[in-house]
Amino acid sequence: MTSEPILLWCRRDLRLKDNPALLAAVATGRPIIPVFIWSPSEEKPWAPGAATKWWLHHSLLDFQLRLQEKKSDLIFREGKSLESLRRLIQEAGATSIFWNRLYEPKIRQRDEEIKDSLKKDGLEVRSFNSYLLFEPWTIQNLQKKPFQVFSPYWKNCLSQKYKIEVQPAPKKIISPATWPKSQKLSDFELIPKIRWYDEMAKAWTPGEDSAQKQLKRFIKDAAADYPKNRDYPSILGTSKISAHLHFGEISIRDIWNQLKELGNAKSEIYLKELGWREFAYHLLYHFPDTPQSALRTEFEKFPWDKNSKNLKAWQKGMTGYPIVDAGMRELWATGWMHNRVRMIVASFLTKHLRQTWLNGAEWFWETLVDADLANNTLGWQWAGGCGADAAPYFRIFNPILQGEKFDPDGIYIKKWIPELKNLPASIIHTPWESDLPQGKYPKPIVDHKEARALALKAFASLKKK
Repeated sequence: MTSEPILLWCRRDLRLKDNPALLAAVATGRPIIPVFIWSPSEEKPWAPGAATKWWLHHSLLDFQLRLQEKKSDLIFREGKSLESLRRLIQEAGATSIFWNRLYEPKIRQRDEEIKDSLKKDGLEVRSFNSYLLFEPWTIQNLQKKPFQVFSPYWKNCLSQKYKIEVQPAPKKIISPATWPKSQKLSDFELIPKIRWYDEMAKAWTPGEDSAQKQLKRFIKDAAADYPKNRDYPSILGTSKISAHLHFGEISIRDIWNQLKELGNAKSEIYLKELGWREFAYHLLYHFPDTPQSALRTEFEKFPWDKNSKNLKAWQKGMTGYPIVDAGMRELWATGWMHNRVRMIVASFLTKHLRQTWLNGAEWFWETLVDADLANNTLGWQWAGGCGADAAPYFRIFNPILQGEKFDPDGIYIKKWIPELKNLPASIIHTPWESDLPQGKYPKPIVDHKEARALALKAFASLKKK
């Protein structure tokens, strides 16, 4: 058995439990050198946003600590990935490199080029599926083409012969005789110098233990009522595990199996949400231009409005529509937004304000701790009516009715819009109709009926072309 070390290239798989690349490396009985390479320029134009970088910093610290508890460590390097790996290979005398696959178009292309280059150098290179239940190329329709509608896609997935196994964390990780030098994580400047993240730090604890606790909390307290409570932002009715999943602090297989063990038909609705995530990656893989271009090409001619003042009002939670503004303020403060409210604010931006879906996607990318290119793209194109399985053009959420339905007492609104805390529930969704003091809360920047009519007219114009 060779004693040369294996480089374990860590990316969005920051956990010990059910980590295929790590476990395969451990199974060889050889020394392992885990390494994280900070190279945001290789991910442009979708390099990590500010909220993502904050989470990544703390997630890496947690992962390094967990490795150190196993008498291992995490080496940090900054620079081009291939060059950094080659230097580490030379310094450590490594003959193998293992990693878990990623699927974003630019990253996937880079990884394939790195794999080819290192194989030509004579190294053993192995990659593994750590991130998805069904890898994108394994699911096809009857014409051997990718799906563009969710329901038949998910039905096809569930018809596959699959066995989802979850592997425990390794009991032991063999360390090399000599560790390569490491940069400091602080060198990457993931934490901004201006402290805007205090509320975010109160709301979240990144890391593998926290991910498991969040899932157990959901299963114990919320899973049974998820079908009903998931739409109400004032209720802790969702798993709030999306950021943990994005950074690989918990595996999709682990979540799937723990929910399946409930044996409750109600859990199927949550599992279907995991299917939506799978569908997002299916689309991103087969249609790699969608992060910048609508899947439905006719939307290249859509008459989007370029009113920067309205865009800024939406970003800052100052549109005059309370349920929209509460969501945008929750996002700014915590780096997260309730999913029902995400749909409301996205519909408002793309239809009431007729702003391009890309403006929304870019803002979410910068401010969400769970910013994920596949989900972000699918969600925004769905809301804007220009993607796969998109919302019909005539479905324009009425922000007043949405607020009345899903936050009837204004609990969520009053939490995030203190200017309205003294308004009764009867007028909390239409504060402009009240004479009570509202601080500096604005009047609506657009009239709902007029905005809806203009949106329908704009969508109708596509049919004529």
